[in-house]
Amino acid sequence: MLYDSLYIKEIRLKQEINKEESYIKDLPVVNNLNSVALSSNVTFFVGENGSGKSTLLEAIAVNSGFNAEGGTRNFCFSSRETHSDLYKYITVVKSVNRPKDGFFLRAESFYNVATEIERLDSESSMGNPVIYSYGGTSLHKMSHGESFITLMTNRFSGHGLYILDEPEAALSPLKQMAMLTIINELVKKKSQFIIATHSPILMAYPDADIFVIDEDGITKTPYKKTDNYMMTRKFLENPEKMMKYLFE
Repeated sequence: MLYDSLYIKEIRLKQEINKEESYIKDLPVVNNLNSVALSSNVTFFVGENGSGKSTLLEAIAVNSGFNAEGGTRNFCFSSRETHSDLYKYITVVKSVNRPKDGFFLRAESFYNVATEIERLDSESSMGNPVIYSYGGTSLHKMSHGESFITLMTNRFSGHGLYILDEPEAALSPLKQMAMLTIINELVKKKSQFIIATHSPILMAYPDADIFVIDEDGITKTPYKKTDNYMMTRKFLENPEKMMKYLFE
């Protein structure tokens, strides 16, 4: 991979978290975070619900200058202050390279980002409307999945740092495959992706770093050794047997 084009090379815990004060104290990612070195242009953080992968991604994004609810570094809106304080305790080790573009995509708050784009355009009469950078059509007028793909196709320009939190939430399997082709084209343009996901389709991206977060640690794991891959494969190979096992 294009290691010389990485913008983030490592995430470190810079100080011990005061577990008496912070509500994130019980998350596996907090209990096991020491240092995570990134060596690929595409990095996945995976784990069960409640493992803290989205909390870690949010902390990386905020530490990197992005709005906690998503968007570019120029977005500064806040619908509700709910982000964790993990960003205060980590150091994001950056390379000498600086991204020319960037975006933090959160599936759960993307509606708020689309609303903010419309608000910015309604309050400004100077230059081209912001929505032109997002395909020219209101993201609210599309399905959730269509708006995600439109965002990546039109707004992500390359030479960028793109942090995506569970982007598969709105995407069909076919659209997830389409997303892989978009990611690949942007990697060719010296982009870096850091993604939290459950999707075994997205995780199949060649030569990606996959870090599994669980009670035992944050472990770099080969794709076909992840639970996401093994459980999905086992289910699809014999769904009747799996159903019988589940319903007994």
